[in-house]
Formats: sequence, C-alpha cells, structure tokens
Amino acid sequence: MAAMFPGMAGLGGGGAGGPPPEPADDGKMIDLSEKISKSETYARNEASNFPHTNLFIGDSRLGCKSDADEQLIVHIAFNEPVKLHSFKLTEFNSGADPELNPTKILVFVNKVNIGFEDVEDIDPTQTFHLTEADLKEGSDPIRTQ
Repeated sequence: MAAMFPGMAGLGGGGAGGPPPEPADDGKMIDLSEKISKSETYARNEASNFPHTNLFIGDSRLGCKSDADEQLIVHIAFNEPVKLHSFKLTEFNSGADPELNPTKILVFVNKVNIGFEDVEDIDPTQTFHLTEADLKEGSDPIRTQ
C-alpha cells in the first residue's frame, strides 16, 4: 500500500511565549508511512495468515483478509495530526483473484475502538466505491474530501 498525502501540521510546545506557530501547509505530497503508529494500528476480523501488517510491506501477494466474511475493520493511527489528501490501494495478488479485492471502503475519522456494530450506527466520514481500475498499480491515488 502506498500513500500520498499533503504536508501536515507540526507538533511542538514549550518555550517562552507559548507553543511555536504551526508551519503553513505547503500542499506538498509526502508519504506518511513513517508517521504511522504501528503499535496502535490494528485490524478486526483479520485472518492470521493475512494480517494488516502486510498492507505496509508493498507486496500485493501479502494482502490483508478477513477470517470470517468480507468485512474487515482496519484502524490506522498516526504519531501526529495528519491531513489525508489521498491514499493508494492495489489489487490483491496482482489481480489474480478479483473477487478478493475491496469494493467499498467506509472511512471513520478520529473513532477509537470502533466495532462492526458501531459501523451500522455511525455515519462514515467518507465512503469509497472502488473499481478494478482504481486498484491497478499505475492508477491515480484515491482522493479524499
């Protein structure tokens, strides 16, 4: 999984006169891989042989799968506030099994410990309906709002 995002506000504090001003968002796209808090990132319903950690390796043969049905919750925590501009998912196993690819993604922002029962009761921040073309290696990242 490759991710492309714009600049993000810095964290800081202390010093005389209060915290330093946050740097302006320069609009540059950066990879947020190093900003992911791996110890706070998890998946619910994941198959033990296809865990969420595979998403960050960059090998489409090592996807993340549910152990029970087609539903999977992936919680990605960041070490600092980020502004998500877009994200990139690729098809599982180079498209050899298209039925294993995600077709719908619900994004919930700043929700901690969300469960499958919560997804039914909470409106997502954004919903994405993915096509085969969206998941091709050379396709554009998927833009957020």
